[in-house]
Parts: sequence; C-alpha cells; structure tokens
Amino acid sequence: MPVVEHPDEQRTVAATPIASVIASLQQRVFSPLGKLFAFISSLGTENYPPDTQRRLKIVNVISALIAMTTCIYAVQLAMSGDAAMLPVVYINLGLAALVAAVPLMHRFNDVAGCLLLVVAEFAALVGFAAYFGRTGGNTLQYLVAAAAPFVIFERRRLWLVITIVATALLLHLYTWFAFPRSVALLQVDDKILESLYIQGAVTTFGLIAACVYYAFSLVERAKSETEVVLRNVLPDDVVERLKSKPNEAIADSFADASILFADVTGFVSLARRLGPERTVALLNNLVSAFDDLAQRHGVEKIKTIGDAYMVASGVPLARADHAVVLARMALDMLGATRAVSASEGMSIEVRIGMSSGPMMAGVIGTKKFSYDVWGDPVNIASRLQGLSTPGRILICPNCEKVLRASFVLEPRGMVEIKGVGAQNLWYLNGAIDLR
Repeated sequence: MPVVEHPDEQRTVAATPIASVIASLQQRVFSPLGKLFAFISSLGTENYPPDTQRRLKIVNVISALIAMTTCIYAVQLAMSGDAAMLPVVYINLGLAALVAAVPLMHRFNDVAGCLLLVVAEFAALVGFAAYFGRTGGNTLQYLVAAAAPFVIFERRRLWLVITIVATALLLHLYTWFAFPRSVALLQVDDKILESLYIQGAVTTFGLIAACVYYAFSLVERAKSETEVVLRNVLPDDVVERLKSKPNEAIADSFADASILFADVTGFVSLARRLGPERTVALLNNLVSAFDDLAQRHGVEKIKTIGDAYMVASGVPLARADHAVVLARMALDMLGATRAVSASEGMSIEVRIGMSSGPMMAGVIGTKKFSYDVWGDPVNIASRLQGLSTPGRILICPNCEKVLRASFVLEPRGMVEIKGVGAQNLWYLNGAIDLR
C-alpha cells in the first residue's frame, strides 16, 4: 500500500534545513557581528550618564559604518590600477582614520567626537566632488545631515543642529554648482561614475536608515527599561491608566477589599546582631519570597517599610474573593518565613495582621511617587499586626465572617484596639481541605 505524505509533513521536512541554515547563520555570523557592534558602540561612553551614553553609541555606530564604507571605496579605487586615483584613495583612508578616532574624542566631552565626525565628513565630500564632479554621487551624502545631527547632538543643542543642517545644505548646493563634470580633476569613464553614484546613493540611504533605526531601537529599549521599573513600583492597571491619561489623578474607592501587614519579630535586636550586610541580605531573601507569593496569588504588594511588608487584595482591581486569596497568601508567608529561617540558620518569626472593609487607593506624589491605600481596614490591619503573636495571623471580625467556612479559625477574644475600640478577634490557623 503506498504511503501518502501529508502536505504539512512535507513543509516541515522542507523547512527543517532552512531553519537549520538560519540558526547556523545566526550563531556563526549575526551573533558575532552583534557582539562586535555592541563593543564598538560602547567605546568611550563609560563615564557618561545613560542618556548621553545612548546618544554616543549612535555616534560610534555611524562612525563605524562610515569608516567601513570609506575603506571599501579606497580598496576599490586602489585596485583599479589607475595612478590618478591615488589622491582619492588617500582622502578615503584619511577620512576613515579620522572617523575611526571619534570614540577617542569622547574623553574630552560629549560633543567633541560628534564635531570631528561632521567636520571630517563635510571636508572629505568637498574633496571627492572636486575630483569626480557632482555626478560622482558623493554630494548625496550631505543629505545624511538632515537626520543625523538631531540624533547625535540632541534637540537641546538645537542651534548647533540647525547650523550643521544649514551648512550641509549650503555645501551640497555649492558642490553641485561648483563642480560640474567638465571641471572635475579626474575625467573618468561613465561606468565608473555610475558605479560611484550607486555606491553614494546606497551609502546615503543606508546611513540614514541605520541612524534612524538605531536611534529608535535605543529609544524603545529605554522605554522598555523605564516601563519595567514603573511596573515594579505601580500596579499594571495603574501604569496603563497613567500612560493613557498622564495628567489625570489616580484615585479610587473600593466597597470591600483586604489588607495585610507583616513584620519581623525582634528585628531591631536582630539587625544589631547581624550588622548591615547580613541584615540587608536577610531582608532581601524574605521580601523576595513574599514578592513571589504576591505574584503567585495575584495580590498587590503596596510597599515595604523597614522590616514591615504591606500587601492588598481587591485593589486596584476589585475581586469578590479578596479575603480568601489574601488569607492563603498569609499562610504561605508563614511557610516562606520558616524556609528562610532554615536557610539562614537562625530563628525568624513574623507577626501578621489582616483586615477587610471599604478603603481608598491612589497614586501620591510627583517624584518618587507610590501607590498607596487608606481607610479603617488599613489602620486596623496595622494594629492587628502589632497585637499578633510571633508566627501567627490575627484577623478582624469582617475577615472572620468570610473565612469561617473554608479556614481553621481560633478565637482570640475581645481585644481593645487603639482608635477603634474593643473588637472580637481570631487567629487564622490554616485552610480546611474541602476535597
């Protein structure tokens, strides 16, 4: 019986060698080239702030592209065997050497290398126009100055950018009218001129495209880095609202949500005994474990203050199971504390207080802003954390009503809470297995 190959299988088999070739090219060619360009782009930028580094990296990449293409021109002209071409070969090599020195100029200031690049390129193009005339295509490269100065000098140096753009325009017009083919120092064959024009056009378009692409890629990377930091400070939903309406205040009220406070018992004496480095390392391990739990349970970390950890459920997005989810988070926090305690080889305990009810939330401040919550449940949870026992979770009456069906609760009795009055409190001991 003949075997019929499925068309999808044929495509898979055919695509495999192509995928293999692409993977091989990426590993052997593109990856090393990417590392080389990353190395070149970073030359001389180390001591500058991040924004200036990004700009100087663009300058370095443009300089590298010009140096490479100029060297290719020089080799092509030298291989022609025409002695009359030697002056042009020397101009190309001189330009390549000057442009290659651009990263060295960054040590003086963030403009020196950029100015060297501009002056060397402008002067060399006049020389090329004098030898080949305006039909050699080199004058096209003045058009790069319409885009590049905005990238390499920044908008804050607008006067310098405008000066360079205007100078490039004037030089382009000057070389066009001053150097027709009839006055060129070298009278070369039409085919050579056509070849030079094509190379000049390709180089011009390539440099403009590379400049703009690299600039946008760095901007996108910067935006991505900023957004990561922003999402580490604010909830995702709040970040999206700020992006869509940046001038609108973020202030919300929630009819019912839950809040939890936890702190390390005896932290002051513990920190005094451990010293700063071990204290920070311990806190980092513990808070990182809590952060992982917050992400896993889908609750929102509000902030840490010293050894205190504050987390909310039901904000900034309302949810019906806010108390249940936060209760599970609280129980897991006790487990995480025991794990960190065992790994650090020391006794660590946390006290946890949890409360539910109506509250408000919003973004406060314009510098080093934060997302915070307010309301009676916040104050009560903070008080309950102080009244709790090390290694235990103390909850308010509102929480008890919601959690009694699915969690093991232990009565604490009536307790006077500062600013609130007497309240009947419970310890949260575990979850009931309902399977």
